[in-house]
Amino acid sequence: MAFEPPQRLVRALGEAQRGGSDEVKGDDGSGKWLDQLAGALQQAVGLRELTVERVQAPGGRSSLVVLVRQADGTPAVLKLAPERARPESERAALAHWGGRGAVQLLPPLGAVGDVHGVLLLERLRPDLSVRSLPEAKALLEAAGTLRRLWVEPPAERAHVFETVAERTGRQAEAMRAAADTDAEVGELVDAALAAREELIAGPPEERLLHGTFRQSKVLAGERMPWLAVGPDPVIGECAFDLARLVRDRVEDLIASPSGASITRRRVKRLAESLEVDQERLRGWTLFRAVESGVRARRVGREQDAELLLEFADWL
Repeated sequence: MAFEPPQRLVRALGEAQRGGSDEVKGDDGSGKWLDQLAGALQQAVGLRELTVERVQAPGGRSSLVVLVRQADGTPAVLKLAPERARPESERAALAHWGGRGAVQLLPPLGAVGDVHGVLLLERLRPDLSVRSLPEAKALLEAAGTLRRLWVEPPAERAHVFETVAERTGRQAEAMRAAADTDAEVGELVDAALAAREELIAGPPEERLLHGTFRQSKVLAGERMPWLAVGPDPVIGECAFDLARLVRDRVEDLIASPSGASITRRRVKRLAESLEVDQERLRGWTLFRAVESGVRARRVGREQDAELLLEFADWL
């Protein structure tokens, strides 16, 4: 089949190779995966007797999403991801949630078993996310969806999921290296790392978290009005998961003359509505914003970096 990977995916994988992720910089196999993607897609479609409708564009930054129909005509989504995107961790989380608050993982068809890095999912409405709603309503719906995902992790979690401490530990190393070479971010990095040390010092809360939750990760569905997609699951405390939602629509916050006070009110409102400690939410919001800002600067996305670091400075 004629196939061209979305440019957003190609650019993102290139960024990751240059150090734009929390993984080890260098060859992580993503280049080889991209070279073999057309063949892998054709194989996955053939094994499952699927009919391709279209590749979702601009698509995601870590996987290929293809709208397909199953042999019986049922619409579905085929998702292919490289190893660095932890697709088997996503599979395990979706299986554990069982469609409760998240997209449903579809069982393999017939005698076809699970293929590594390939997921078959229920079809949601890919062009309609909760981000399309007015801001207050979007936050309310997103928070309600996130609450449903916070469950006890599966017993086999040690073999599948990493912890918040492990993931942020890798990120902290990259942040320290950035601060050593960029004095401009040093003060914020120090504050973010100090917040992390304090947050991970106590006994860890153990919930299965989405890991990369934000408004654009919540799509409209038929089975339920809103369902989460695209998790990068991790085990830890709920405040870590909620922190990314705090900075949604950061460009609007920065453009507002009262952006700083809006941000502080948002932290308070989300913490209260989801029964999360406000200071822990503020701390994780700071850490995650600085980490994302430093990473954006590392790969040359200066505009994104400036927005994120200014936002972090308000916290």
